[in-house]
Amino acid sequence: MIFDPNDVVSLPPSDETSYISSNSQKLYSPSPENRTDNRLSCKPFLKWAGGKTQLLPELGKRIPSNFDRYFEPFIGGGAFFFKLQPKIAYISDINSELINCYKVVKYKVQELAEDLLNHIYDEEYYYALRNADQELEFSEWSDIKRASRFIYLNKTCFNGLYRVNSKGFFNVPFGRYKNPRIFDEKNLLACSKALRNTQIELSTFTGLKNEVKKGDFIYFDPPYAPISSTSDFTKYTLNGFGEEMQKELASFCTQLDKKRIKFMVSNSHTSLILDLYKSFNIDVIEATRLINSKAEKRGKIKEVIITNY
Repeated sequence: MIFDPNDVVSLPPSDETSYISSNSQKLYSPSPENRTDNRLSCKPFLKWAGGKTQLLPELGKRIPSNFDRYFEPFIGGGAFFFKLQPKIAYISDINSELINCYKVVKYKVQELAEDLLNHIYDEEYYYALRNADQELEFSEWSDIKRASRFIYLNKTCFNGLYRVNSKGFFNVPFGRYKNPRIFDEKNLLACSKALRNTQIELSTFTGLKNEVKKGDFIYFDPPYAPISSTSDFTKYTLNGFGEEMQKELASFCTQLDKKRIKFMVSNSHTSLILDLYKSFNIDVIEATRLINSKAEKRGKIKEVIITNY
């Protein structure tokens, strides 16, 4: 079945109240130079495996007292970025659909919001839209249509998981929810404003090699090293993020440290990660696993936060 992005049923705007919290927790002293004077009240517009919303207090405790520019090369859902809202920021990822989505939210948020109103929560509709990337016509879709599709699938797929098959096609099954909210318009607009001074790029973390310098701060939130043979959720792109990439990232961090560039890394509490970063500060914390195929396995696990300052 070829999905026509214009062949949809229009729905009226939702009258639900915004999900934005009016009691956001202060995470750190307002002394860092690189942050907006009046932070917007916004949260991630995507649900993302390994999202950092629940760990914001822990991350906030470890933010450098001052820095010039902020870099986040595994942006994902961007929970830390949207909380920090630095004045000068560079975010990137190797997921082309994700990066397209961020760019559309930044530059074309009104058109995106209008298109998102067209989606319906229906299983047949979901699979038609999900499989659209397998059709030749998908390459001709506008950036707005692609971003709208990305957000819709994110909010209606199983557990909000992003996963691709060996051919690079999104393959997460339909999620069964009582009344899923596709998007929060007020929050989406706030996210767009938060991105206004941010450079958004499709790039690997090594793309920062010639970009960063002393005074910058980099936060790495890569796909986590698996803690067991059944907990590997690193297939966010065609090539995944395995042990060799974990080693390459650790080596890159060592290079940054030699240049006295501050970094913070989040990852799982495994012997591999502890060994790779043994020369740096490693704090062990507890986090709740929210994305798992079995509800009984969504519980407390240990994670690490690594810093070189």
